[in-house]
Amino acid sequence: MCAHARESALPLAVSKLLGLALTLECIPGLILLMVQNRSSKALGTGSLAKAAGVSPDTIRHYESIGVLPRAARTESDYRVYPASALERVLVVQRALRIGFTLAELTEVLKARDAGGAPCRRVYELAQGKLKGMDADIEALKRTRRYVKKVLCDWKQRIENASSGEKSHLLYSLTDAVSKAATPPNQFRRKRST
Repeated sequence: MCAHARESALPLAVSKLLGLALTLECIPGLILLMVQNRSSKALGTGSLAKAAGVSPDTIRHYESIGVLPRAARTESDYRVYPASALERVLVVQRALRIGFTLAELTEVLKARDAGGAPCRRVYELAQGKLKGMDADIEALKRTRRYVKKVLCDWKQRIENASSGEKSHLLYSLTDAVSKAATPPNQFRRKRST
């Protein structure tokens, strides 16, 4: 901005106090320079992958399933992602760590990209993740109790066996499982997508 324009322009706070509205009208002597944000630098697949700490295949997969919007292409047909793609990949990685699936993230991010506000859906999904974790913790506690009983039984078998005699520890699990009130492996299975 030139010195004359800088002197004649009122600061935004003063404009608000005086009730003046900022407009896009031409003001003689005022020149606005376009300043390019350095963070708006485009990233190739490899650069984006390196910055996010994932593989280039992961970046391409995210694009193919819709977690990342389609990348622009160079004349040589290389993918070029906007700098905002880095934040998106990092968000996806963090969401995966707390239990979201790629299918869920694809649904939510596509809705967001279409102008929707999928916040309630994200909240509902996260609540489901927490309930699942609570169920896994309970199943793990039951499994721990079961293993403690098995170890107690095995200790007695080893103590009762003479030197060099087989105790059949692993084969005893068949009897232990049939006597147990609940099967030991009751963990939720994660969907692979």
